[in-house]
Amino acid sequence: MFNFVRFTKWIGAVAVVAFSVNVASAQQIVVGGKNFTEQLLLAEMTKQMLEAKGFDVTKRDGLGSTVLRQAQENGQIDLYWEYTGTSLVTYNKVSEKLDAAQTLEKVRELDGKKGLTWLEPSNANNTYAFAVKNGDSDTADVNSLSDLAMRFKDGGGVDIAVNAEFPRRPDGLPGVEKTYGFKVGRPNLKSMESGLTYQALNEGQVDVALVFATDGRIKAFDFRVLEDDKGFFPAYAIAPVVRTETLEANPTLAEPLEAMAAVIDDATMQALNSQVDVDKMSIEDVATNFLNEKGLK
Repeated sequence: MFNFVRFTKWIGAVAVVAFSVNVASAQQIVVGGKNFTEQLLLAEMTKQMLEAKGFDVTKRDGLGSTVLRQAQENGQIDLYWEYTGTSLVTYNKVSEKLDAAQTLEKVRELDGKKGLTWLEPSNANNTYAFAVKNGDSDTADVNSLSDLAMRFKDGGGVDIAVNAEFPRRPDGLPGVEKTYGFKVGRPNLKSMESGLTYQALNEGQVDVALVFATDGRIKAFDFRVLEDDKGFFPAYAIAPVVRTETLEANPTLAEPLEAMAAVIDDATMQALNSQVDVDKMSIEDVATNFLNEKGLK
């Protein structure tokens, strides 16, 4: 005999279970990160912060830029912290010169069509830069990228340490060479992991090194950043980028990410990076201390 009351309770129980499964599934977030200190820190800080907010987080960091971006577009990574200039030039092939606000607006438009949402950015601009070591007589008169170009135009040249990606990126060495009108010969180009470029310059193994503007070792090692006097490098504001589908399924995700972005600027990132690279603190400890200090956990 059909029992309507029992059937109704069963349907209700199934609905509750289904709802619970959907909520749990919606709360599972995969956080990505690239393969250098700042990105490892941002990924760990994001993981700890979101876990404190009740999300189930998996972290996949240590990836190359292109691999990470493709993983996000393919739905394997839900969110990571990207640089506006990287998306503009490398992923969207925009060569037009744009200021910081225009760059953000443009990548929001273009990446939005690819199912990616740029949240509010931080005040940190981790642009590419070249640096020399103060006190090095060989580069004492090199203060700008135009000065560096003249070294190669005069036939001398200097040894430059770069990471593996930089010679192939449109916002990297090919663009610098075209803008400033010089060519770095293969013997002068020393390709290595990003972190090793600082060590190579500090130890006098090279004359110039590719650095990131928010790296704490610039100050710690007494480097002098060369002026980009022709304004080649675009703005590289650091911002959380989330798959739109993920954000729609998790509408509470944006608030903590933007709260974290609001307390990050150049000085903050330099200090955090320095704690890892100079003071040799662990990524996990630096992330925990920062989040606690800012009330984000």
